Amino acid sequence: MNSLSCLLGEKSRKKKCIISATVLLFLFSLIWHMNYFSSSRWPLQYPFSCTLNRMIYDKPNAFVPQRTDVAMITPWFAPIVWNGSYNIDILNEQFHQKGVRIGITVFAIKKYVVFIKTFIETAEQFFMVGHKVNYYVFTDRPTEVPSLPLKEGRRLVVLEVPSYQRWQEVSMRRMEMIRNYSRQLFINEVDYLACVDVDMRFSDEVGVEILSDVFGTLHPGFYGSSRQHFTYERRPQSEAFIPADEGDFYYAGGFFGGRVEEVYKLTNVCHNAMMTDKGKSIEAIWHDESYLNKYFLYHKPTKILSPEYLWDNGFGTRDFLKRRRFVAVPKNHNEIRNKRSYENKTF
Repeated sequence: MNSLSCLLGEKSRKKKCIISATVLLFLFSLIWHMNYFSSSRWPLQYPFSCTLNRMIYDKPNAFVPQRTDVAMITPWFAPIVWNGSYNIDILNEQFHQKGVRIGITVFAIKKYVVFIKTFIETAEQFFMVGHKVNYYVFTDRPTEVPSLPLKEGRRLVVLEVPSYQRWQEVSMRRMEMIRNYSRQLFINEVDYLACVDVDMRFSDEVGVEILSDVFGTLHPGFYGSSRQHFTYERRPQSEAFIPADEGDFYYAGGFFGGRVEEVYKLTNVCHNAMMTDKGKSIEAIWHDESYLNKYFLYHKPTKILSPEYLWDNGFGTRDFLKRRRFVAVPKNHNEIRNKRSYENKTF
């Protein structure tokens, strides 16, 4: 009888210890979350936490899908942004209350400086209208960057960088430069970054619906294609290598971004992979885009932009395309990239 009492007493003590440990763990978790949510990171990471002003809009209908002709979400629950998939008034109210600042980077190296005027003029019409925006222009020709009128709360920042002889080198060095300036400058000036090509024009609204921790854009030339048709880097020796039985989408190198901290991580990984390949005399098939696709395979984006956000009119008209928001400017690539034309400043 005494041994049974001892056994029951031991079990009771163990139960009390487990309960006490559980309570302590709960209290620790609660305190940690309270500190985390009250930190300066909370308003930017969780824009939906704000209290909205009274707004009038149609009631969401859970029984009627927003679009049935396209995929709206990935297997890892990242939204794919299409026309009709969001209410921009609600999103603007959320981001306005947080005072979010957005940076957009472009590279205007050598003759690509001629695209800056169209890029910024159309961005002033359509990009993040009503929000604070910094245009970061990387160029080797700062004196040729035009002075353009900007709306209140928007500024043009010219960053002088070295030129490179080969356009492929210019393309790949973008990751290194964005990484360096993310750490040195962007982190102190903006909350989110959009990294895009300069030889483009905005032709429709591109707003805060794109913002997320880290986002990529579906390449319009491979939308709906199978893995076998994706032009991933297929050489196992390369750091950008993706096996034939892997891959979710083919992402475009001309439009990606996210919170500055996440863009730093992305560009740092991609640049280091390029440098490793360079030491092995390997250059990935599509340069920085190949490394970006490898990164997004193993670091899934939290939001994906549809081909509406990166289109080339050379692809013609597609039924799924309701809006063309960011469109390639027609150009002669050979003329712009040719070494001789680089040395001649007329275009």
